[in-house]
Amino acid sequence: MNVSVLILTYNEAKTLPRCLAALEWCDDILVVDSGSTDGTVAIAESAGARVMCRRFDDFASQRNFGLTSGGLRHEWVLHLDADEVVTPEFQQSLRDLSPASGIDAYRVPSKLMLNETWIRYAGMYPTYQVRLGHRERLRFKQVGHGQREDLPPERVGTFEEPYLHYNFSHGLANWLRKHVKYAEDEADLLVRMRKGEPQAADPVMRGDATSRRRALKQLANRMPLLLRPVARFFYILIWRRGFLDGRYGVLYALMLSVYEAMIAVLAAERLMQHSQRKAVSSAGIRLRSNAGEDLGGRS
Repeated sequence: MNVSVLILTYNEAKTLPRCLAALEWCDDILVVDSGSTDGTVAIAESAGARVMCRRFDDFASQRNFGLTSGGLRHEWVLHLDADEVVTPEFQQSLRDLSPASGIDAYRVPSKLMLNETWIRYAGMYPTYQVRLGHRERLRFKQVGHGQREDLPPERVGTFEEPYLHYNFSHGLANWLRKHVKYAEDEADLLVRMRKGEPQAADPVMRGDATSRRRALKQLANRMPLLLRPVARFFYILIWRRGFLDGRYGVLYALMLSVYEAMIAVLAAERLMQHSQRKAVSSAGIRLRSNAGEDLGGRS
């Protein structure tokens, strides 16, 4: 199967060359850039990729923009980030793929890499995301800090060959800075749930890994805020056997617990602000009501 490749970038001069080098077999690569200032655009163009620039608002909108406005040549599109690399085995599996009738997209696993080492257990392999889809029929919607396919589950198949995700290519400090913004998005989502806004539920024991992961996240959102970081650490290290990854597994479990702590603190702040606004609003209503009663009594 021939595919177009759509890559999202922002200041990815360090990671993009390896991503593009693994795509020499592809005759249609589109880079949607969010305003890079480090030479990312020049690197993409020198490798033969087309580049479109769009101010970033969220991941779903960037991908949908590429799908609708990018003039993609092939019916099927592989979605990548600049720190993701396809392997020769991935390319071969893609070439051999014949999309089944009624399937509009495929969820694809990734191998999380830290210092060129695969974090198999702490990285919760296989973790799937929808990254391969029909150009006209797959669209994304923003959920928390990431995107999710806007398709019914029965129209999503599974592609078993993984790509490599070098999530820490810019260093751990950059990872933490980036996850402050992600934590803000996740805290907003958590607060909406705590305020009673309806959320679609996935059963924990449903067969596919993607649904189980989403269901576990929903369970975490119902957990006391201060327990989230501790629960995440022991879930990764013990339940998911992250200790088998050695020091990298322990390090990654610690990083995710820090991320959960950021979400918890930001959510607590938002919930306190919401409670204060409600208290002020209620006090104002009572004052107006009492004033009305006083005026009524005097008339």
